[in-house]
Amino acid sequence: MNARDEVLGRIRTALTDRPAPAPVVRDYRGVRGAGDVDLFVERVDDYRATVHRDVPTGDVLRGRGITRVVVPDGFPAELLPAGVEVVREPVDVDVLDDVSAVLTTCRVGVAETGTIVLDAGPGMGPRALTLVPDYHLVVVHADQIVAGVPDAIAELDPTRPLTWISGPSATSDIELNRVEGVHGPRTLDVTVLSA
Repeated sequence: MNARDEVLGRIRTALTDRPAPAPVVRDYRGVRGAGDVDLFVERVDDYRATVHRDVPTGDVLRGRGITRVVVPDGFPAELLPAGVEVVREPVDVDVLDDVSAVLTTCRVGVAETGTIVLDAGPGMGPRALTLVPDYHLVVVHADQIVAGVPDAIAELDPTRPLTWISGPSATSDIELNRVEGVHGPRTLDVTVLSA
């Protein structure tokens, strides 16, 4: 018998006269369905992202002074930005760094947390596409917004590469100074389109 087994044996012996713990209730948070668009907008805004409602992608980009944007394969033609040069994916890291702006769709948005999930599907592209540029504009349709994380999990394919975005990339250094853009876009814009 080693020391670990001896200690655990003593603990078990000491607990023999105690009642068994009550079972853990797991029905406290389940799938609830469609999400509240206003709550989603509020939560995304809380994360220091800029939210636009029913604003065309070209207007958002031009408002930021962006004249070129990388767009992944499968991005809906009707959402392409007017008056902005579109660079089609696939592109290499040098092009992503040079253009420094990307426009994507998403798989799902979570109202309760303000989180946006991409799964590398059509209109979203590979992960590098959304992690290298300094600016990311995401199009979220109102009918893609779900109530909570369990709802999002129910919508997602766990075999796909998932990117969960809750605001612009940020971290804090040892002195708790916030630093943005370390491991993803420094600026995140979201345009929510009515269903």
